Amino acid sequence: MLNPATFDFETISETVAGAWVENVVRGDAALEPAFIAAAQRLVERGAVAISSTCGFSVRHQAAVAASVKVPVVMSSLLLLPTLLRQLPKRAKIAVLTYDSTCCSEDLLGIDDRAERARVVIGGIEGGKFWHDELKRPAPPLDVPAIEADVAACIARLRSAHPEIAIILFECAAFPIVAPAIRRITKLPVYSITDLCRLTMASTS
Repeated sequence: MLNPATFDFETISETVAGAWVENVVRGDAALEPAFIAAAQRLVERGAVAISSTCGFSVRHQAAVAASVKVPVVMSSLLLLPTLLRQLPKRAKIAVLTYDSTCCSEDLLGIDDRAERARVVIGGIEGGKFWHDELKRPAPPLDVPAIEADVAACIARLRSAHPEIAIILFECAAFPIVAPAIRRITKLPVYSITDLCRLTMASTS
């Protein structure tokens, strides 16, 4: 998300004061004013759309969207209802997350029980990347470690749920391994970068 080569449009960034991986993932409600302030600074600097570098910040989606007058897409999890409608009713979606123990029901945006049953969640908690991101500051991304952790998690999920037909990355670091995971799984893989491209395509 922070690599300028990721997108074919210019990006700018702001830091959410007091936000670290552990408290954003855990869901610290006290961070919401800082998320709003960062979004408003971005708009003042000319942003025409806003996203985030952590899918767990979807908790602040409504508040941030209400605070600015540009499109806000805080997390790839916003794609879930749309992706479910792409598939036959028997098919499932795998949500790959940084930490499945913190990916609670309220983050998914799915109220229908039958639809919720079609979403399976797997995380890479305990792996090298998970530990690296908890350090201050975090070390450079270890791409092979991310790929290994994500691929292993997907393999476990597919073994338990052979109906999986789409993979959705919650974590904003995972898109870097999306091409490799598509090759390995032969499945569609969606991430926050796809949602950002869609959102920017709608702006003038």
